[in-house]
Amino acid sequence: MHSKCCAILVMLAALPVFAQMPDSDVSPAVVPFQHAPMRIHGVPVPGAVTSDNWSGYAVTGSAFTNAQGSWIVPKVTCSVTPNSYSAFWVGIDGYSSTTVEQTGTISYCNGSTPVYYAWYEFYPQVSIEIGSVPVKPGHKMSASVVYNGSEFTVSITNETTGKTYSKSAKVAGAKRSSAEWIAEAPCCTSSGGILPLSDFGTGAFGDDFTTINDTNYATDSAVTGPISDFRSHVEKITMVNSSDVKKAVPSALTTDGSSFKVTWKSE
Repeated sequence: MHSKCCAILVMLAALPVFAQMPDSDVSPAVVPFQHAPMRIHGVPVPGAVTSDNWSGYAVTGSAFTNAQGSWIVPKVTCSVTPNSYSAFWVGIDGYSSTTVEQTGTISYCNGSTPVYYAWYEFYPQVSIEIGSVPVKPGHKMSASVVYNGSEFTVSITNETTGKTYSKSAKVAGAKRSSAEWIAEAPCCTSSGGILPLSDFGTGAFGDDFTTINDTNYATDSAVTGPISDFRSHVEKITMVNSSDVKKAVPSALTTDGSSFKVTWKSE
């Protein structure tokens, strides 16, 4: 068993235990984090919200069928934030609903040791590590979530190595009411709280930074296009703690409306 597996098994003793979900393409099958719906903290101005666990952008609408994203895997500085966690993903749902269909990467600190891997999750089901798509800091990732009328398919590709993975599932109760591109502090502590946020420096999302075309795009019943095409339905999300101290802050969208950066501020 490799060292990352050992580190995850150690953490399972301190975090909630989830049921095993075997998959021949992933190792280990279950990881001790969940990537939950957004926990809203406040609405300081129209078009912007603060959140306990998300930072980035969401777009709202109806009958979303596609969300495309790309990002560069950030490097975590574990000397600053040991035993901390950060995730980067694209998804459908979760902004104002109880499911999330999503795939992404995680960059976390097991003590002072950085760990990186790809994952997918059909929340409220458990998060699954994708062992067949290894990732490292600086790798360019692309990902999509597609709904075909009966089930969701999540796909993720390490554009740097060419490794790719897809998984399909039906999700009961999915509203398909939002799409999002997120830097996240995962869940959960033993009391159900948000885990400490790793110092990831800056996370870059979208084709202006990754050169992966048509990413940070979505399709719903009325719009197909980059984030800015959703106009008044774009929500800029800043992560804060319980005292309103900023933890992760998104930049403005780039001029083509597709891309942005998220900057770490505090744990």
